[in-house]
Amino acid sequence: MTGMNPDSGRRLERLEHIRHSVRDILTTPIGSRVMRRDYGSLLPELIDQPLNEATALRAYSASVVAIMKWEPRITVQQITRTASTVRPGRLDLAITARLADTGEAVSFEVPIA
Repeated sequence: MTGMNPDSGRRLERLEHIRHSVRDILTTPIGSRVMRRDYGSLLPELIDQPLNEATALRAYSASVVAIMKWEPRITVQQITRTASTVRPGRLDLAITARLADTGEAVSFEVPIA
């Protein structure tokens, strides 16, 4: 499946399209899409929460549930977080997954501001 880059309008091939899709899913608040009210994740609700272990656990859970529901092309293996030392309040989620059809390992980061 191919898609379109929202910034340049260029074509996104398979892996780049999956990365874009995951980022879109995780950064879209549930209830914000008019025709798909259940699309997105609970991750945006955690933005103003303290960067502690409880919030990290909620972020992992919200991410895995949303990806499992909306991105069937991958199976999440692991999610880790890294807090930026340069930009306070920024959190990056590093996602390790396997492609559902080939089993190939993929990894990417999703910045959560």
